[in-house]
Order: sequence, then C-alpha cells, then structure tokens
Amino acid sequence: MLNRSNDRASRWRARLAILAAGYISATALTGLSIWLLPFSVPNQIAVLVHTAVGLLFLVPCLWYVVRHFLDYWAKPLSHLSVLGYLSAAALLGCLLSGLVLTWQAVFGTRIGYGWDIAHIVTTIAVLAFGGLHIALIVVRDRRSTPMPAGHYGVRVLGLTAAAVLLIGIVYVAHRPPMLDDRLPDDYSYLYGPVRPFAPSLARTPNNEALDPRWLSGSSSCGTAGCHEQIVKEWEPSAHRYAAMDTGFQKIQMNMATMNGPESTRYCGGCHDPISLFSGAKNLFTDTEKLTSLHGYREGVSCLACHAVRQVDVKGNANYVVTRPVRYMFELEYDETPKESFRFLRDFLIRAYPKQHVKDLSKRLFKTPEYCAACHKQFIDQEINNLGWVQLQNQYDNWRQSHWNRPGVPARTIECRECHMPLVDSTDPAAGDPADYNRSAKDRKHRSHRFLGANQMMPALLKLPGWEEHTLLTEKWLRGEHPVPEIAHKWRSGPAVTLAIEAPDKIPPGGKVDLRMVVSSNKVGHDFPTGPLDIIQAWLEVLVSDERGDIVFSRGTLDDKGFIEPGTFMFKAEPVDRFGNLIDRHNLWEMVGVRYRRSLFPGFADTAELSFDAPRKGGSELTVAARLCYRKIDQYLMNFMFGEQSGLTSPVTVMAQTMTKVAVEP
Repeated sequence: MLNRSNDRASRWRARLAILAAGYISATALTGLSIWLLPFSVPNQIAVLVHTAVGLLFLVPCLWYVVRHFLDYWAKPLSHLSVLGYLSAAALLGCLLSGLVLTWQAVFGTRIGYGWDIAHIVTTIAVLAFGGLHIALIVVRDRRSTPMPAGHYGVRVLGLTAAAVLLIGIVYVAHRPPMLDDRLPDDYSYLYGPVRPFAPSLARTPNNEALDPRWLSGSSSCGTAGCHEQIVKEWEPSAHRYAAMDTGFQKIQMNMATMNGPESTRYCGGCHDPISLFSGAKNLFTDTEKLTSLHGYREGVSCLACHAVRQVDVKGNANYVVTRPVRYMFELEYDETPKESFRFLRDFLIRAYPKQHVKDLSKRLFKTPEYCAACHKQFIDQEINNLGWVQLQNQYDNWRQSHWNRPGVPARTIECRECHMPLVDSTDPAAGDPADYNRSAKDRKHRSHRFLGANQMMPALLKLPGWEEHTLLTEKWLRGEHPVPEIAHKWRSGPAVTLAIEAPDKIPPGGKVDLRMVVSSNKVGHDFPTGPLDIIQAWLEVLVSDERGDIVFSRGTLDDKGFIEPGTFMFKAEPVDRFGNLIDRHNLWEMVGVRYRRSLFPGFADTAELSFDAPRKGGSELTVAARLCYRKIDQYLMNFMFGEQSGLTSPVTVMAQTMTKVAVEP
C-alpha cells in the first residue's frame, strides 16, 4: 500500500504531467475565451498566445500522453482508464485540428470551418472526459496522497495563470496608432453643427468625424493573399478613381470658387467619403497636399463601402457609415509596411475571422437599394437657393422597368448581376448561398470592376490595369461582355440596337427619307445614364455612292472634336434661373431642364433624316449609321483642360448597321 501511494505521489509530482495538464488548461481557457467572449484586443492576443503555447508545448504533451497510455495499457480496464483513453483520443483530435487550423492561417487564405468546429468539439470533449478523469482520481487519492494532488493543482493553475498574465502584458505593451476622430479646429459649420457633413446626406451614427485611416488602406486587402484578385479589379474602377478623376477635381474646384469650399461636401459623400468624414473638404488645398490625402488616392475605398450600415433610397449619399472593426496590426501595417506586421495581421484575420466576416459582409450590400444611396441624385434649395430638381436616377429607372419583378428573382436582373458579373475566383469570399442561382461552393465572386461607361478616365490617369479595364468597358458598352448567369434573362446582341428604315429605290434627284430606330435592349436604366449635361450619345449617318464618295452626312466630328449641329443626340440641357445653359457641369446653379432625351429600359426612339438623291440614275447608295457614345462633350473638355491640351473624350461605337438604296428611274 505504501509503495502504491508513493508511486501515485511521484506521478502527481512529475514535471511532465504538470506541464501537460498546464498546457491543456491554458490552451483550453484561451480557446474558450476566443470562442465565447466578444471580439476584442485581449481576445486577439489570446489567439496568438493560444497558438504559441499550443505549438511550443505540443511535443512534451504528446510525449506525456504516449507514456501515460503505455503505463496503463497492460493493466485491467476500469472506468478511470476508459475516461483516460477517451480523453487521449479527444486530445489527439484537438491537437490535429489545431495544427491544421494553424497551417491554414499561416499558409492559406482561410481556415476550414469544419476543422474549426472539430477543434471546438474536441476541446469540450477533452475538458469533459479529462476533467472527470482527474476529478475521480483526486477523490480516490485525497486521503492517501493529499499533498501531491494539491501540489499538482497549484502548479497547473500557475501555468494557466502565466498564460493569462502573458495576455495582460502584451495588452498593456501594445501601442496601436492613435486615431484622431475630430474635425479640424478651423472647420466651417456653414450648414449648422447638427449636420457637419451637409449638404451631403452622408453621415456617421452620431455625426462624429472619422480619422481617414478608419476607411483607407484598400491596397492592404491585396497584400494578404486573400483579396488580391478583387483589389486588382477595383484599382482601375470608377469607385477607385471617384475622387482623383481629373474632371471631377476641375468641377469641384470651380464649385468651391463660386459657392465656397463647404459646398463641395455635396460631392464628397459619393466621390470622396474619406475626405468628407475626416473634415478635409473644408479649405482649398494645393495639388501636392491633395494627392497625399487618403480620399484622393482611394475614392470609394473597400472600407468606405463595406462600413455602410444603413441606406435610404432618397439618394445624394443618404447612408450611415460606422467605424469598421480593425484588427491588431492592420493600421500599423498601413503606416509602416513591415513584414512582421503583415504576418501578424493576416494570421489574426484568418485564424479569428468571425468579426471580419460579420463586420464586412452584409446582406444590405447585395441589394439595389444599397446602390441607390449614391446612384440617385438631386439638387435642392440648399444647393441652388431655389428648389428641388431631380438629376440622374439609375435606381428608379431600374425599379420602374421591366427588369424588376418584385418577388420573382428568377425574372429580375438587379444592379450587381449586371455591373458585378461573376468571375472565376481564388478569393476566400467566393461562393454565395444567398444568391438564388448560386451555391456556397461555386468558386466565383462578383467582379469589383463595376463596369460602366467611362472608357476615358482609367486611361487618362494611367491606373493599374487600365488597358484591360478600358477594353472591357468598351465591350460592355457594345453589349459584348458575356454574363452567362443572366444570359437567359435578356436578349442577345448590342446593349442598344440600331436599325435603318429606308426605301428600296428612289428616282434620280428624289427625296430620300431615312428613319433610324434606336432601341434599349440590355440597359437596366435610362440610356444614356449619368450626368446627361456632359455625356453624349448620338447618331452618325454617312451616305456614299458606288464610288465611295460621301453624298450626305450627319453627326460627324470636326477636327476640334465638336459634333455637327443638327445631329440627333441623347443629351440633357439644364438651365439656371436666368435660362442660361448649364454647360460647365455647374449643377449648383441648375433649376430645371429645357431639353432632355434618353431611352427608358425596353423603349425605342426614332431619328428621321432626309436628303436628295443624286440626279444620275443607275447608281446605288450605301447608308451607314452608327450609334456613338462619349463620356464628356468637347466644350466641357476645353473648359476643364484648356483647348490647347488637345484632349478629347474617346468615342465608342455602340451599334452600327447599313442598308442599300437603289437610284433608278
């Protein structure tokens, strides 16, 4: 009896046993904290400590389990040994799943949620079986070896406390960058202190400012090996260059000169939210300082979009943006791109992803109403000092069109289905079970190019990947960009079709009547859409004889880039209170529209032209028509950049057709 007691006492005192139990206790405690407690800096430190302790003492723990198993394997089976075997099996499963998760967090782009669940379940099993196993042994040995059992418990608790203490030390020592969520001391509250970001409708929950670093750092999303593909898509997109758009900058400066710099906050909610919420849209800024601003470089950044929590279809950037949760070492890496910061940041996000997913992935982002916050615009009395005027309105165009079938998703085409088509993906966010026609494993993501109709600015700014982006934009304008997932919902062919109605033959010198029919085929809103005071879509008609000589033309460009007068054109002509044309995109003076022509989805419009046929009979005329599009008219180009710049907006031929007319007696 004495020998058995001494043997048990020696086992209680064994350093390897204490180390193994302390290891299990410390990792179990930190693991339960990570699983059950809210996301926080201490819990992120717990992830690092949990992983470090797990790797550091993995081999000693395994060695103890193997020795302990061999010591009791040959002995008679009992309830204690059964609990021990179950504990060992659960521990091995826990260690294996932990190793896999660590490997995935270090070398992969995401952890496997199946392995994560296995790690949690086996941890609970270790605590249940192992805790009961030790408790029963303690009860059994409480009289024979009281001091060793107590000695064992104190040492185990000491090791556990050391892990907790380490978390506390790292927390106290951690010094993240200080963020200044205050508006500048000289900030102008022209529209009142209650609405510091007015006349934009964009706001934060308590109208507090946001340090620009809260919403910036988009490029770092592409340095983690996770969202590299999405960042490359975003870099040449209109969202990215929304603030650095040179045309926008020229117009904004003109607005600031005429109306005061505070008025440019009207533009900032959609074009430059980072600058708006940090209070940078307050004073005139020199070019050197401007280009150093986060907002200028990133426009509508990743976080500026993904931090939106509430939207209103009223438009004019009517949304609420909150401070996104930033992981440890995110801001440090944005300021000082050290490899150590990047590694720790990436590891934490991958190993502890629940807050990252919860904070940045919302069902709201997938709705047309989310897009409506910016893709719907108006001028009101606060801007023009007169009254409300509707401007571009892609959302209501779509909502009232045949593309929107409420409650019937199989027959509806939403904004993102067109402008964010599915692309083959290596991104960890690929797959979306919330899409009615997709699965969680389709290995595709929604493209973040946001293809639209600006084929000029990516090339002018020479953004990364601008060549490919411009090519895709031109294909998009022509309706040649394939979108397989909605191919069954719309017609094939151009985005806007063009047809010519002409007589088969005409007598020499007779009048030739042409009728061009332009139809909106695949456009989800008005065509053209956007600021129609600067956008131009027009018909170019060339009639040639059998020798190729032009006998009639309309809609051609002169050598200075101006369109021939009398051309059939889709455009708007807004006016100010005195009836003067708004021709410099000076929308802050707009009170109405004297002319507007565009195509509603699914509708058609016609252009009629007449000319006299040649007097010589026996010839044949070729009538060629093209629907042309450009982003900025030449007058505004000259105003913004100067006529001497020689700049002209590139023209895309969206559709073209031709027919023959015989000239016979």
